[in-house]
Amino acid sequence: MIRIALLGAGLIGREHAELIQAHPGAELAAICDPSPEGKALAERLSVPHFSDYVEALDKTRPDGAIIALPNRLHEAAALACIDRGIASLVEKPVADTVTAGARIAEASEGRGVPVLVGHHRRHSPDIRAAKKSIAAGELGDLVAVNGMTLFDKPEPYFQAEWRRQPGGGPLLINLIHDIDALRHLVGEIESVRAFTSSAVRGFAVEDTASIAIRFRNGVLGSFVISDAAVSPWAWEYCSGQALYHPSQPGPCLFIAGRKAALSVSDMYLWRHAEQDHHWQHPLLREHRPGDGSRTYVNQLDHFLAVIRREAAPLISARDGLATLAATLAVEMAAREDRTVTLDEMLATAGQRAVA
Repeated sequence: MIRIALLGAGLIGREHAELIQAHPGAELAAICDPSPEGKALAERLSVPHFSDYVEALDKTRPDGAIIALPNRLHEAAALACIDRGIASLVEKPVADTVTAGARIAEASEGRGVPVLVGHHRRHSPDIRAAKKSIAAGELGDLVAVNGMTLFDKPEPYFQAEWRRQPGGGPLLINLIHDIDALRHLVGEIESVRAFTSSAVRGFAVEDTASIAIRFRNGVLGSFVISDAAVSPWAWEYCSGQALYHPSQPGPCLFIAGRKAALSVSDMYLWRHAEQDHHWQHPLLREHRPGDGSRTYVNQLDHFLAVIRREAAPLISARDGLATLAATLAVEMAAREDRTVTLDEMLATAGQRAVA
């Protein structure tokens, strides 16, 4: 039985606790959260409660730890786990800054202690199926990608002051997942341009953004995101895999190659019937469904394998750092009205882009 300590008992932390409790191969070793809600959750689940995560790690000596603390605490908590040889799953983003993320990556690699970053979509059956189709060459050389995340957050959501300030908008909260999926499916990002707007709510933080992306392999992409627009076009809806949203099956990401195109999450592949056909010929539509598994269960299964040192993290700290840098590049590109490269972002921490 793998014993896992949970550091942070907020919304996603509580979900992790329930998933661990329900898994036949995992056991919740401790809950560390100073809030009354954290203590109440530990009491309800009959597990030890701590207010200090260092004390929790030292007294319970877990096999692994899930870090679901506020972003600014990710670095210190991850380093504490690494120092003790404890594999960790760090909820996204890997850290609050590129420099902090780089320190986690360097410590993980230097000490040989794995860090898995919680970009859960990579464990989703639709993203798995898309990756398999692309890797098999069904689309041919990729040419372009277009995607969207459009949903309407309710007004009470913004009663928290930090959600009305820079850093609390859809770029760092939501787009970071889309950026990670794009990197995973299409390739490493070379540079971005972006526009942001707060015209709907008038807050200091953006509510809408449009992004142009250049990938290192020559693919070009575009993406639009808003948390102020009604639509069914977001992975949270289309995949049917999100924890807090209804299922609205359909597409939210479109990937086009020289041989075929693929829509995600409905997973339809469009291709010509003959190799010499072109835009004046009809297309065939074929389904490429996922395996019917559940994203968060898949992620926990993978984390258990990482803890046992049977698998390398699907999203390492180094990988999570690249996703964080690309997302922060979008914010900088919009703020400074210019093209921002990933090399520029990573150079601030003495890092180089993922090869």
